[in-house]
Amino acid sequence: MHKKLTLLLLVVVNFAYAQKKPLDHSVYDTWESVGAKQLSNNGQWAMYSILQQEGDANLFISNLKTNTKLTIPRGTNADFSSDSKFAAFGIRAFNKDIRQAKIKKKKPDEMPKDSLGIANLTTNTITKVARVKSFKFPEEGSGFLAYQLEKLDTAKKVTPATKKDSDIDFADDEPGAAGKKNEEGTDLIVKNLLTGVDKTYKFVTDYAFSKDGKQLIFACSGSKKDKTAPQGVFLLSTEKGTLKTLVKGKGNFKNFAFDEESEHVAFVGEQSPEKQEIKNFNVYYNSLTLDTAQTIVDYDMPGLPAKWSVSGDANVKFSKDGKKLFFGIAPVKKAKDTTIVDFEVAKVDVWNYKDDYLQPMQLKNADKESKRSYLSVIDVYSSDPKVIALTDLTLPEATIVHDGNADFVLASTDFGRRIETQWSGSTSKDYYLVDTKNGQRKKIIENLNGYATASPGGNYILSFDRKTGNWSSYSIATGKSIVLNSGLNVKFVDEENDVPDLPSAYGLATWTEEDKAVLINDRYDIWSFSPDGKSQPKNITNGFGRDNKITFRYEKTEQPNRFERNSADKFVKANELIWLNGFNNVTKENGFYRKNVGTIKNPDLVIMSKAKYSNLVKAKDADLYIYDKGSYVESPNVYVTSDFKTESKLTNTNPQQQNYNWGTAELVKWTTPKGHQAEGILYKPENFDPNKKHPMIAYFYEKLSDGLYGYQAPAPTPSRLNISFFVSNGYLVFAPDISYETGHPGQSAVEYINSGVESLKKNSWVDGSKIGIQGQSWGGYQVAYLITQNNMYAAAWAGAPVANMTSAYGGIRWESGMNRQFQYEKTQSRIGATLWEKPELYIENSPLFMFPKVNTPVVVMANDADGAVPWYQGIEMFTGLRRLGKPVWMLNYNGEAHNLVQRQNRKDIQIREQQFFDYYLKGAKAPAWMTSGIPATEKGKTWGFELTDNKP
Repeated sequence: MHKKLTLLLLVVVNFAYAQKKPLDHSVYDTWESVGAKQLSNNGQWAMYSILQQEGDANLFISNLKTNTKLTIPRGTNADFSSDSKFAAFGIRAFNKDIRQAKIKKKKPDEMPKDSLGIANLTTNTITKVARVKSFKFPEEGSGFLAYQLEKLDTAKKVTPATKKDSDIDFADDEPGAAGKKNEEGTDLIVKNLLTGVDKTYKFVTDYAFSKDGKQLIFACSGSKKDKTAPQGVFLLSTEKGTLKTLVKGKGNFKNFAFDEESEHVAFVGEQSPEKQEIKNFNVYYNSLTLDTAQTIVDYDMPGLPAKWSVSGDANVKFSKDGKKLFFGIAPVKKAKDTTIVDFEVAKVDVWNYKDDYLQPMQLKNADKESKRSYLSVIDVYSSDPKVIALTDLTLPEATIVHDGNADFVLASTDFGRRIETQWSGSTSKDYYLVDTKNGQRKKIIENLNGYATASPGGNYILSFDRKTGNWSSYSIATGKSIVLNSGLNVKFVDEENDVPDLPSAYGLATWTEEDKAVLINDRYDIWSFSPDGKSQPKNITNGFGRDNKITFRYEKTEQPNRFERNSADKFVKANELIWLNGFNNVTKENGFYRKNVGTIKNPDLVIMSKAKYSNLVKAKDADLYIYDKGSYVESPNVYVTSDFKTESKLTNTNPQQQNYNWGTAELVKWTTPKGHQAEGILYKPENFDPNKKHPMIAYFYEKLSDGLYGYQAPAPTPSRLNISFFVSNGYLVFAPDISYETGHPGQSAVEYINSGVESLKKNSWVDGSKIGIQGQSWGGYQVAYLITQNNMYAAAWAGAPVANMTSAYGGIRWESGMNRQFQYEKTQSRIGATLWEKPELYIENSPLFMFPKVNTPVVVMANDADGAVPWYQGIEMFTGLRRLGKPVWMLNYNGEAHNLVQRQNRKDIQIREQQFFDYYLKGAKAPAWMTSGIPATEKGKTWGFELTDNKP
């Protein structure tokens, strides 16, 4: 009787699965994901967005006390007011309208524009304003909102007003996007949220609130059509409604900054003649007690280096105590020679072996370098002020310490060592303390291969040395350095490092108050070190992480700060109860623990589950957290909780998933031929039948098993395998982890991938004759190598592969301009020697030299704008195999990058990839693009997707 019941249940279950359809390529656009999320300061409101891949997103504002919800179609870039009474957000155009505008090739000014939405959270009403390009709340002040309108020059005029949703014009630009330089400004509206009264200011180009919201500064460009239009910089008292002119006249003013107390403001600006190519920027300063702004730094300011000037591209910043003002300076640029006739002058790049950087890297960074500024400071209250240059061409980088209150900045340089980036990929640096009162420099660290950072209180400089694996602290007071982890038998560097380069650190967690202790990660646990060396190091997680193979990491729960305060100045209190993110390296489960940073005890488990959690985000003034979680089976959703004993689910993403044949993810383990313990993920279809044989695709890169509980949305990928799609369509997908032996990356791939596949082939439900492999970039290289070793794979797909390490070695990574040598000698390609030192290893690991052994049909994707792997590597692979008569195809997506960017190309490759694997692994019909190709004369007219009875 029980056997009959069991059989009946199996039949019912299998019938239910049979009713579910496989995913097809039409599902992508509306598949949802969780976007930005935040809580109001008082914890009463949660705001979160649900995105679609190519559709209209929705923004939700949930009242967590009443469980009511506001829904804003196409809402984006949302923010709460500091008093939690209002929210503001952009409203995007309908996706269909943007599409139509693109079809009609509309100009940027004619594209649909953004609107602004303002939610009154007390009355649950929403006001909408058309054609808004940016908005700002003050950081702490309440009651006011400022927003700036788009230009109306070339578009139909719309009067800003409350409108129906269907009547609003929308923008293709993100709110907050900066306008073009030297353009006329647009209307700035300052809204009193409590009274509803608006004030409009014309031709505004830039604006900023003081921290307390009581002051608003803005610049006006004036108008060529209206000679009476305001020009200059103005300061509005939002409380009193009074307006003060800080600078009068036409000019370019920007980068406004108030001090911490909202009593002073500074900015950069210039009033040079309009036709003057090189503008003379100054730094302006105003105390709110003064009527106008003063020029406190100009071209002849004492201390300013000869032929240097204030940079208009650098921000200004007050120290937190308001005594110092930091700004940027730069060498005066050369004006163009207007006597030169363009067509009579050679256009040439001169490569010199003494250059710090190769010409492609210089050209790639030319615009950035032309805007580079060098940190300087001035004493605001000095009776004899002068510029203190803190950096220069030989010491270009510096960070402000203790929010600017420290008497020094931490500066660094790799000057004189930059050429070695060609083969090392990075450089070692010297670190200096530079006195903010006189600019004197004190070298404290020399030739450091690693990094250094200042403590939040500015009492110590913490550094990590990759050569020794040591963390050290330098005392500002005593000038002495000590090694913090000396004598400990625990490594603080990557224990699994498998590249021929020095290992990296596990990182800094945080500091405690008054710089009393610094918390540093090892592989699993967190250690507390006294930076003065007077106390012994303490493993505050008590070794619980290492004992249980759980990786603990400090969870920063502060909400993302839109005001760009220095996050490095954050610290925890001496006995604060902090959150830890926990990841079980054995089971791949994820969750959270609590820990008092002042005790040596095991962390207290709060939640651990077979899921993947996002970061926790805490309400500023309430013990409430927002996060999302999901797994391979469950689409991620948004939750709120106070303690994880209970949680409230706020969303229900992708309910349509239940209509499709989905799948499962499980951890598999095996032993490689050399005795290494290996693991990977095996994905199975939801309707998996152990009594049937299934085709399988192995997809790999380096290590993927930590993503066991990651959600794999069906999506047109940039070139990776679309795992959920193939699983839904009846394939097994295997994602093995790979560890590498220096000098033999190809054979390392064979060791792990092939042995993992062979282990799974022992199961009767794996069709060993129908196994494919797919990889992109480094994975694509491994695909190319694997098919030269044996004939165990029925089909292969290699995206952006390197086929010939000898020809790729000296090339350029065009996306960065860097030479490729470092990659082979130090990083991912893992040869560990130059081409001249070990030519045999470059040949051994180059599939090209073994192509005669290939019998596996293979598709190569190599794009002509690939900035990482030269696309001629794909050409070498295609032409080599083609000459040898091997079945090979190559896809070149014109103008595309290393990973596909354009969505239409991502969709295209999904179809071709399915058709390719379906033919070789399922016995389906072959598409025309595989059997007869697509002639150049038919390009753009036919895509060859139609299935045929012909064979490739």
